[in-house]
Amino acid sequence: MIGHRTRTQTLLLSVIVIALNGLGNLSLTWGLRHAPDPLGLHPLRYLRAMIDPFVAIGIALLILWLLTRMALMSWADLTFVLPVTSIGYVLSAVLGCVFLQEVVSIERWAGTFLIFIGAMLVGVTTHHRTGRAPEEPK
Repeated sequence: MIGHRTRTQTLLLSVIVIALNGLGNLSLTWGLRHAPDPLGLHPLRYLRAMIDPFVAIGIALLILWLLTRMALMSWADLTFVLPVTSIGYVLSAVLGCVFLQEVVSIERWAGTFLIFIGAMLVGVTTHHRTGRAPEEPK
């Protein structure tokens, strides 16, 4: 049986999930943008790209993101986890703007702001898990 998680533990794991998502995507994008060949249908290009340190770090961070997100989903309701972790989209927009010099239009910033506000609204709600999924009939 899963033990009781405190609000602080759940929010801390949420922050870790968000950070791993943003940093993993940043590293992956950075490495792929500096790859000598654009990726296409040829599988060897993907294998070559994975040798790049930034791509490899991005893949590792995104694997950790998946594992921590799985843990978070076991701790809290899906209706809490997905909206709260959508802050990763906000982080990705900021990181893309700052580190990749991506131009972000006012419309994109407005959408990013709406995601942030929605995630904050969900973040202040109860985070507990409501129970196990119903069993399938035999």
